[in-house]
Amino acid sequence: MEKKKNQKLIIANWKMYPATLKEAKKTFNDFKKQKTINKNVTTVICPPFQYINELKKSYRGTKIFFGAQDVFYEKEGAFTGEISNEMIKDMGARFVIIGHSERRILGETNKEISKKVLQSLKFGFHVILCVGEKERDFEGMYLKELNMQIRESLENVPANLLSKLVIAYEPIWAIGEGKKAMDSKEMHFISLFIRKQLIKMFNKKVSALVAVLYGGSVKSDNAVDFVKEDEVDGLLVGRASQDPFEFSKIITNVSSSI
Repeated sequence: MEKKKNQKLIIANWKMYPATLKEAKKTFNDFKKQKTINKNVTTVICPPFQYINELKKSYRGTKIFFGAQDVFYEKEGAFTGEISNEMIKDMGARFVIIGHSERRILGETNKEISKKVLQSLKFGFHVILCVGEKERDFEGMYLKELNMQIRESLENVPANLLSKLVIAYEPIWAIGEGKKAMDSKEMHFISLFIRKQLIKMFNKKVSALVAVLYGGSVKSDNAVDFVKEDEVDGLLVGRASQDPFEFSKIITNVSSSI
């Protein structure tokens, strides 16, 4: 699943929803029942940890993959409440979200994120590294914040592991109920900025291999705006992904636009 031309990656982050396995199964089954057009689209579902294995067992196809919403950087040990790479792989996950803004708000640092990214890439996971500023300013300080997140989160990660790296840009000011997604034209600038940082840190070849996604109030009526003309390589969908009908529509709209 390395980055391919005209292939888009759409990731569902269910966050801490739903409350029960029964509800999770219903949401997933309702999604499977939709007549989703998914040509040239790779779909990844990232439910809470405890649902991954059960949902994976209920799916026999090859067009939906599963991912975890976080991971710890140690293989095992006295780390109460943590989940290792080996554990989530055993559940059936092939992707893992690292550095989501909601984790950063709880105190996760770029140094911790860097350890997680390195270990998960070594383990063979497709890593979705989330970056994004808290707010915009006219002086461009938000770009320094974004640059620091990228540099420190990829510190000590060797270039030969980055073919499975995905960077999801999620501006915090555009995330949440009632918030408005950023302008797709602005995302084109951000995508170029991210790639320039990767070129500075590594090289052009590595920069071209890394997929760049947008996340932040993505819905079926704005999804195409972000992927048209290859502005980005896909989408990280939060709230809307918990609605199987809306999420199916997002995928169908994106697939139909390619």
